[in-house]
Amino acid sequence: MIVCLSASNIKHVGKNSTSLKICELIKEMVQRKNNEDIVVEIVSLVENELTPCIGCGRCFDEEKCILDEGFNRIYKKLIKAEALFIVSAHYAPIPSKLAILLEKMEQLAFLKRFNDELYRSPLYKKPVGIIGHGGGTAEIIKYYKGPVIDSICNALSYPIEMNIVSGNDEQVRGVLLPVKAVRKVKNSIFPLQEYDWNDIEDRLNPLVNNVLKEIRMTKNNK
Repeated sequence: MIVCLSASNIKHVGKNSTSLKICELIKEMVQRKNNEDIVVEIVSLVENELTPCIGCGRCFDEEKCILDEGFNRIYKKLIKAEALFIVSAHYAPIPSKLAILLEKMEQLAFLKRFNDELYRSPLYKKPVGIIGHGGGTAEIIKYYKGPVIDSICNALSYPIEMNIVSGNDEQVRGVLLPVKAVRKVKNSIFPLQEYDWNDIEDRLNPLVNNVLKEIRMTKNNK
């Protein structure tokens, strides 16, 4: 099983969420490439209630957050998954629920690792593909690398030490997806973002292939 996290926190758009649509596209791509041998489960963070970490330390013994069952449900899915995709828009810098999720994952790993250097997180070396998007066209999406891709990548590095899968030689830590156009809509305060979904699939294809390759390699080494 692969878990694809839609990190968007904009509830009113519903199924029109760009993050959710990208997750659906990844699911279709994986099924096409593997004849549906690998199940992709989409987890939409906007549909889950998460509470900020307060640093109480009680997760050290419990190996879960004793104050947040929403987090615990998602974390269990991540542990069971063979690989993970994270799809995040550029907010300030990333959606708040994704920040909460990453902070708690890091806290669980850090406290154990600090007290036992031999400890390894349940997510250790698990493949993860990171996808970032926002309101920028192809000319300016490179500026999303730092706030989106690098923020997520850094959170999943030490002490969690997930296997950050590259898209290509130019996008080593993750893939950035541009919009085709952004325009105003009459009687709405929100911008309308238009995408070239064929171009999006082309940009995602190397990353999806590489994640599937990592899954196969892991299975062959067992």
